[in-house]
Amino acid sequence: MIRVVIADDQVMIRDGLATLLDSDPLISVVGQAGDGAEAIALCGRLDPDVVVMDVRMPGMDGLAATARIASDTGPRVLILTTFDLDEYVYEALGAGASGFLLKDASAQDLIHAVKVVASGDALLAPSVTRRLIQDFARRRRHERPRTDAADGLTPRELDVLRLISRGMSNAEIATELFLAEQTVKTHVGHVLTKLGLRDRTQAVVFAYENGIAG
Repeated sequence: MIRVVIADDQVMIRDGLATLLDSDPLISVVGQAGDGAEAIALCGRLDPDVVVMDVRMPGMDGLAATARIASDTGPRVLILTTFDLDEYVYEALGAGASGFLLKDASAQDLIHAVKVVASGDALLAPSVTRRLIQDFARRRRHERPRTDAADGLTPRELDVLRLISRGMSNAEIATELFLAEQTVKTHVGHVLTKLGLRDRTQAVVFAYENGIAG
């Protein structure tokens, strides 16, 4: 069961999202928050797997809350955004968000997004999200020098990282590299551990920042 907290300052939106998510037998909405501070408090008490986070809320907004919540041991954060909020998405990436979903997405898209983020995968399916991640990484390349952290990866792990950067799933990577899916999963784990990354979204950003994506 995937435990979810919803953070949005509009009660009707929170209730609607909760109804949609609770309709899936693998998802349980365990709490709702009206702002970032309340979301942080709920996460401390309820230990959810995923927080569905609105960006613009009174008091503490979703970006500040994401930076507090998205630690190594905290829940993963799925940001709700719109096409005209690119700058917020950049900040959310920097804060550690694991995925992004447009507010006009369908119910099935929302359910799928929660499951993808909960599993540790990067939510890269929407073209806007991938474009934003690529642009975010390009911006950061100008702000910081490339790291040599990738030097510790084996050639096969580098191959896996490149394919992760394309938004490919473990099954797709396994097919591409003629490997067993479990072997790919092991490689992905090694990549994240060696690079000190939390999930696949961070791996994608790392790949673009360091010229590994391809």
